Amino acid sequence: MTARHVVVVGAGPAGLAAAEGALAAGARVTLVDAADQPGGQYHRMLPEAYAAARPERLQHGWRAYRRRLGRVLGHADCAWWAESSVWALEQAEGGRPPRVHVLRGPADGAGRRRTVLEGDALVLAVGAHDRVLPFPGWELPGVFTAGAAQALAKGERVVVGDRVVVAGAGPFLLPVAAALLEAGSRVLAVLEANPPGTLARGWSRRPWQLAAQAGKGAELAAYAAGLARHRVPYRTGRAVVEARGNGRVEEVVTAQLRADWSVVPGSERTVAVDAVCVTHGFSPQLELPVAAGCALRTGPGGEFTAVDDDQATSAPGVYAAGEITGVAGAPAARAEGALAGWLAAGGPPDTTVVRRLRRSRDQGRAFAERLARAHPVGAAWPGWLRPETVVCRCEEADYASLCRAAADPSSSAARVAKLETRAGLGPCQARVCGPTVAELTARLTGPPADRPADGLPAPAPHRRPVAQPIRLGELAAAPEPAPPRPDGPRPHHP
Repeated sequence: MTARHVVVVGAGPAGLAAAEGALAAGARVTLVDAADQPGGQYHRMLPEAYAAARPERLQHGWRAYRRRLGRVLGHADCAWWAESSVWALEQAEGGRPPRVHVLRGPADGAGRRRTVLEGDALVLAVGAHDRVLPFPGWELPGVFTAGAAQALAKGERVVVGDRVVVAGAGPFLLPVAAALLEAGSRVLAVLEANPPGTLARGWSRRPWQLAAQAGKGAELAAYAAGLARHRVPYRTGRAVVEARGNGRVEEVVTAQLRADWSVVPGSERTVAVDAVCVTHGFSPQLELPVAAGCALRTGPGGEFTAVDDDQATSAPGVYAAGEITGVAGAPAARAEGALAGWLAAGGPPDTTVVRRLRRSRDQGRAFAERLARAHPVGAAWPGWLRPETVVCRCEEADYASLCRAAADPSSSAARVAKLETRAGLGPCQARVCGPTVAELTARLTGPPADRPADGLPAPAPHRRPVAQPIRLGELAAAPEPAPPRPDGPRPHHP
């Protein structure tokens, strides 16, 4: 009997666990990721050439990760495709999963090869990126997403500044501050926008469920100890509402917030900085799930890929795991990935291990809901905006242009408004501004009334038939046949 071929897109905690689960069930696996090393943002570390300090002291679960990495990449039936971008999914016939169109090679390199993968099952574990709400001055150089600052600190030991404020919402602020301190930055403050009452209500709901997350308690204690050791204040109910500077950020204005994130008058304070790192939660990368035909669900924290008890999506042969199904942290992502990989490979659904994974996954889902309730985005945040505030940094579209388009019935429809304001037409193709522009437009005009025109699907911020940039020459070239068996050199992992 021929082994099933499972294609896993994404090599972070969920993707690696999915690959391991599929291999354990007897499948052959092709593991695809755009990065040159597996692990995703969570396991990002300095290149070995830097001869850095032992990484296990810098990250929770490092030894377990290295063991999993060895089991996956060292397996004879696993093909590891590094620096490989999935730029499109093509619907297949006969109830089969979509064909996976891949560009192999560095994103900025010449001679990338186009390949099409056809598997028996597809596991999407593509993760999420920072959501950043616009505020006056956020387009200045020196204003970073928290994820970008962490990636530079963890992956290159590059500090984004010497005097840094970390601000936004959610526990992710803590590991970002820890990475900056480890790299040599001086962190002036960590600012959580939600006030103590919101945090307490979110975290204290059904407190007995927190017993399943004891590991996160130890992680929180370690971060708190690090902040205390460096005398970094952690303040709740306070946010960065403006950045100022001549050519780059030189100071930020912080303010006390109410529970709805409206500014308390007179609470503004100015802090001199040379960098600010901001995140207001995460936006799941939904381009590929949408392209595959997966249904989405809306819940606390936004839109996510809808999955059933087996991590299967509404699209035939397509499974999803990790932050595209809900933001709950690396342990939950690993449980979802292992379950998705095992079942995608045809493993039996009722073993003891599978039952344990389902329990862990369910605990992760409960934690994701708790996280979203404890660290929500307040409804009054648009009060920070001014007419000249940039809402799309790529195209420098401002809030005033969005308001004008919404006020004119002839340009208020989503596609027309995009052409009118150019918000979302830049290099990021609305990945950063899309959900925010959609939210602001809905506030100005009411729920979208767009209907498909000329056979087009309804507009949505995550609908991108071309998911990653591809050169015209690459598009014109004939795709190479995919190797029939795992190929390529296997990286050294001490």
